[in-house]
Amino acid sequence: MNIKIALAGNPNSGKTTLFNALTGSNQFVGNWPGVTVEKKEGKIKGYEGAMLIDLPGIYSLSPYTMEEVVARDYLLDERPDAILNIVDGANLERNLYLTTQLTELGIPVVVAINMMDVVNKRGDKININKLSSSLGCKVVEISALKGTGLKEASKAAIDAANSNENFAAAHRFCNNVEQYINDISALIKNKVSNDTLRWHAVKLFERDENVIEKLKLDKTSSDIIQKIIKTAEEVMNDDSESIITGERYEYISKIINDCYKKANVGELTTSDKIDKIVTNRFLALPIFAVVMFIVYFISVTTVGTWATDWANDGVFGDGWHLLGIGASDYEKAAEEYEPYGLSLAAFEEAMEAQGINKNEAENLTATAYVYATLKKNFQ
Repeated sequence: MNIKIALAGNPNSGKTTLFNALTGSNQFVGNWPGVTVEKKEGKIKGYEGAMLIDLPGIYSLSPYTMEEVVARDYLLDERPDAILNIVDGANLERNLYLTTQLTELGIPVVVAINMMDVVNKRGDKININKLSSSLGCKVVEISALKGTGLKEASKAAIDAANSNENFAAAHRFCNNVEQYINDISALIKNKVSNDTLRWHAVKLFERDENVIEKLKLDKTSSDIIQKIIKTAEEVMNDDSESIITGERYEYISKIINDCYKKANVGELTTSDKIDKIVTNRFLALPIFAVVMFIVYFISVTTVGTWATDWANDGVFGDGWHLLGIGASDYEKAAEEYEPYGLSLAAFEEAMEAQGINKNEAENLTATAYVYATLKKNFQ
């Protein structure tokens, strides 16, 4: 059994924790070809020949960042057998945007709702069956941090990879947008595979430059597509990319209303309450200024100064004494040297005033005796 499963998800969704839990120490770390983005892959525990490829954390398949380009190129060019899409259950609406794009690639998708322990602690409810029906793919509940539901997630991904069924996205846009997408699909159906036909049509509608360059359409087809896009923008009074973004979020909003029930509707979480204050249009800048002042005040005038003095005097200076051990002996020895030091300094100052070179003073009979004695005692 040689199976490749891509692990995809938003940053901070628990993707790395899930990857480590599913693969253990059977990991290989490197870089994606031609870039410095880290590439991790590992063998899924309990399934011989099943590899899990950890894609970079991304918010969408639009080529705005290097991570998004790397993830998109892998999914389109390498065509893994399945995609395990980890979704933060506590931020379901934001995470499902990527899910709607992944399901358009024609690759079997399994959605793992992570942080279900947090969702349950809040008293919120997610109807997994309804969510699965709406997305058109298998959905499982997990907690990557606590290790619950991981066997179910890996088994669902393996089963999806072994299935021979054609996978197609369940969601549809409004009638007008669907018609525009279908018109574009008809023009490129001989250029791409059926599995990715809808995804490429949507990206052409969004004027994705990478896809346009890759397909290298003839001028006639390109002109027709541009005409379709301009017509859509005039009819819907928005640019094409914003139209698709709006359609996705409208679809996600319907899913949330049907599948997600909050225990305290309208009640803000602690994080939301903090955000409401620190991102306020009037208070944000003053709060930022106060925070930066506190940071610099602490680092420069208080804690920073104490740490610097401690390092300079203790580590690189005369030394410091743990719990005062040896401090009295050190001070006593220092007091014994003090008279010699003062005398030596006064003697050298007098020689300088008389124009006598202190390096030659030891060659003078009377002066040599006094200077050499002081110098010896001080050393």
